[in-house]
Amino acid sequence: MSASGAAPRAAATLAAMVLEVAILEVRAGESEAFEAAFREAQQILAASPGHQRHELRRCLEAADRHLLLVWWDSLESHTQGFRQSPGYQRWRALLHHFYEPFPVVEHYVAVPGACD
Repeated sequence: MSASGAAPRAAATLAAMVLEVAILEVRAGESEAFEAAFREAQQILAASPGHQRHELRRCLEAADRHLLLVWWDSLESHTQGFRQSPGYQRWRALLHHFYEPFPVVEHYVAVPGACD
């Protein structure tokens, strides 16, 4: 396949994915412990069917705020597959006690013609 054919296929694949977005407010002063726990928990996430990739980013303006981005094959891969899996209970035990307040999780899809 030519390189020119690969780029449109990659863009189409990205556009079909569902992006989970969560702003994680970690209890003051607990970011280092949270990030250590996340390094373990991310293995559970990555092993979940439908998981494509994920990123955890720390906010520059507020050190205890993190942004979690997870790309899924579908909404159901996250809401049914991951959240209803046995691994999710371990994920919760590792991470949920760090949040104050508990995060809002939203899901996004690409806008046709507005992605590269």
